[in-house]
Amino acid sequence: MAMQQSELQARAPASVPYGRFRRRWSRGKLLLVMFVPCLLYYVLFKYYPMFGIVISFKNYNLYKGVWESDWVGFKYYAMFFQNPDFWLLFRNTFLLGLYKLVFGFPAPILLALMLHEVRNRLFKRFVQTATYMPHFISNVIVASMVVMFLSPTGGLINQLMNSLGLETVHFLTRPEWFRTIYVLSEIWQHLGWETIIYLAALSAIDPSLYEAAEMDGAGRLRKVWSVTLPGITSAIVILLLLNVGKVLEIGFEKVYLLANPTTYETADIFSTYVYRVGMTNGNFSYAAAIDMFTGVVSLVFIVMANSISRKVSDNSLW
Repeated sequence: MAMQQSELQARAPASVPYGRFRRRWSRGKLLLVMFVPCLLYYVLFKYYPMFGIVISFKNYNLYKGVWESDWVGFKYYAMFFQNPDFWLLFRNTFLLGLYKLVFGFPAPILLALMLHEVRNRLFKRFVQTATYMPHFISNVIVASMVVMFLSPTGGLINQLMNSLGLETVHFLTRPEWFRTIYVLSEIWQHLGWETIIYLAALSAIDPSLYEAAEMDGAGRLRKVWSVTLPGITSAIVILLLLNVGKVLEIGFEKVYLLANPTTYETADIFSTYVYRVGMTNGNFSYAAAIDMFTGVVSLVFIVMANSISRKVSDNSLW
C-alpha cells in the first residue's frame, strides 16, 4: 500500500503538466492549427537554409557537394575585406538604407496621424485603399512605372519640366539621382501598408484621454502631441528597432531593375554584387561570405539599437 501511494505521488507531478497541456490544447487548438503554416514557413525558408552558411568557409564545388568540399576557413571573408570595392559597396548600401529609414520611417506615422483626424469615413477609407494598394504591385511593375515616368523621351516628369521651360534630365543615367528615385519609390509603394499598423495602435487609445485633454483646453495639435503620440510610442519604437536591423538588407529586385552601369557609383550594393558574384560568376562561397557579413552587421545594428532604447526608455524588443 505504501509503495502504491509513493508511486502515485511520483507520477502526480508528471501528470500535472500533461493535464495543463491538454486544457490549453483544447482551448487554443484552432489557433495553433492556424499557426502551423507560419511555423512551417520559417522552418523551411528561414531556419533550414541556415546550414548553407557553411559553404562560406569552404571552396564549394558543385560536384562534390557541401560536405565534401575543401575547407578554406576565412579565405573568402578576407578576400571580401581586401576587395577595392568593399567600401564603395558598404557606403552605397548603408546610405541607401539610412535614407530609407530617415525619410521612409516617419512617412506612415504622419499619414496615420492625419487619417486619425479625418472625420469623413468615406474619404478616410478611400485614402487608405489608394495608399496601401501599391504594396501589392510587384517590384517589376513598380520599376517599369518609374522608368516610364522618368524617361527622357515622353516621360511624364520630363514633359512637365519641359512645359515649365526646364531642360530634359536623364534621371536614370545620373548617379546622383538614384538614391532619391529609389527612396521615393519605396515610400510610395509601402506607405499605406505600414500605416495600417499605426492606425491599429491609434484605435487602442482610450477616447476619455482626448476628452480630458479637451476639458483642459488642449487644441488639436496639443492633443496629438500629448495623447496620440504617447499612445503609439511603443509601436513606433518596436518598428524603428526592426527597421534599424534592416539598414543593410536592401531589397535586391528594385535596385537591380533600376540600376545600370552608369549609376553603379551610387547604385551598386551588397545584394546586387552578391548576385553578380554568385549567380553570374558561379563563386557561391564568396557570395555566401558577403551575405553572411551583411547578416552579422545587421544583427549588431539591432542589438545596439535595442540596448540604447532599453537605456533611454521602457520599450525594447527584449
